[in-house]
Amino acid sequence: MLFNSLAFLVFLPVVFGVYWLLARKGLKIQNVFLLSASYFFYACWDWRFLFLLLFSTGLDYFTGLKMAESHNLRTKKFWFWLSVGINLGFLGVFKYYDFFATSFAEFLSNFGFEAHFWTLKVILPVGISFYTFHGLSYVIDIYKDRIEPERNPVDYALFVSYFPLLVAGPIERATHLLPQIKKPRIFKSEKAIDGLHQIIWGLFKKIVIADSCATYADYIFDHSDSSNSLTLALGAVYFAFQIYGDFSGYSDIALGTSKLFGIDLLRNFNYPYFSRDIAEFWRRWHISLSSWFRDYLYVPLGGSRGGMWMKIRNTFIIFLVSGFWHGANWTFVFWGFLNALYFLPLLVSNRNRNHLEIVAKDRNFPTVSEFLRMMLTFVLAVIAWIFFRSESVSQAFSYLKRLASFDFNGGMQYLGIDRYSPELLPLLLFFIWFEWHSRLGEHPFFGKSRYLKLVVIVIGLLLWGVYSKASDFIYFQF
Repeated sequence: MLFNSLAFLVFLPVVFGVYWLLARKGLKIQNVFLLSASYFFYACWDWRFLFLLLFSTGLDYFTGLKMAESHNLRTKKFWFWLSVGINLGFLGVFKYYDFFATSFAEFLSNFGFEAHFWTLKVILPVGISFYTFHGLSYVIDIYKDRIEPERNPVDYALFVSYFPLLVAGPIERATHLLPQIKKPRIFKSEKAIDGLHQIIWGLFKKIVIADSCATYADYIFDHSDSSNSLTLALGAVYFAFQIYGDFSGYSDIALGTSKLFGIDLLRNFNYPYFSRDIAEFWRRWHISLSSWFRDYLYVPLGGSRGGMWMKIRNTFIIFLVSGFWHGANWTFVFWGFLNALYFLPLLVSNRNRNHLEIVAKDRNFPTVSEFLRMMLTFVLAVIAWIFFRSESVSQAFSYLKRLASFDFNGGMQYLGIDRYSPELLPLLLFFIWFEWHSRLGEHPFFGKSRYLKLVVIVIGLLLWGVYSKASDFIYFQF
């Protein structure tokens, strides 16, 4: 079930109404209903993989209890590695087995050996990377004695399977979400209205911005061999806004939906395209994943406690693993490697934490220096996104080669391929302006002009929504 589908438009009000009617019955009934609704939400995609979600949930719940009951470190380690091994094993089989089998066969063919490995060719279970990381953080925190195991199976299952975050995050922590699940919720109209506003903004990002940009980004990347430099540059920029509108739009809908049920989720985006360097960009893009790798991989590897060589090694490890987490393709690995290279000068010069506050926090406009830094960071991000979007590393390099040829013959070739093409660039400029004036909040609908902004966005959503198809969110594939 997609957030931008008519089915969800029916599902959400029904679940919302029943959920708050059950408040008088008590918290346990509410949580049971919310868990049932979450399983129904997931089963609408493919009910068969619901059993995998149930197994993963049961495994982590059981091993969490066993670790807490262990009387010696050896037994505790056994249950910990059992959970980690099985979770990563499932993730590896479903997401990476075919990739490694195919890559190894291609490697052998370079030496004249013909190898034919058996491949699974199964559908990737939606959300497996996200709910696996939910479970992993939970068992790691128990193993490190940071938290006590949850003994209520319904509450724990709801933590893993809560439908707003189930298929594409944000990646939650037990320390943040479980206390809210266990605490009685009281309906607050202000919070519900704020949630509705955030949902509307998320839908605008997805339907108006991301899906509009996708029309041209897809066409240009599919025809990159015959496109000139200007068209390729626009294609890369369109994809940058497509993936931002798509994923941050999903996150806004998820956070807004959760607010309707009285539960706050972790913020996942904080205006990353206004970053002044790549380190700031990664503090503002997919925040829940970046912080997950920081806390559960970077810090255990030694973090920044060692010498410069250790810092560099750990930085490259988390970026490469982050790239591979996104998908079974060398393009994602190279994307992670490229971002690590971007990060390296900041790390070596100890300037990776220079920009912790939002740009021009107390001013209407950035300084010339800030503007140039933002433009440079955006260009670096766009170049990296070319690898993220391309089908292969060779295609990405071919795209960059043609882009750098400065061939402008034919002008903007994309203009004749589909609807509303002349309006897309002004639309993106309007979106950037809207985001800039909203950068101090989670969404634009605050302050004196919030109702005027709301009317403008709703009108835009209705106008573009007539033509938009209910397309999958990009991060569903991860």
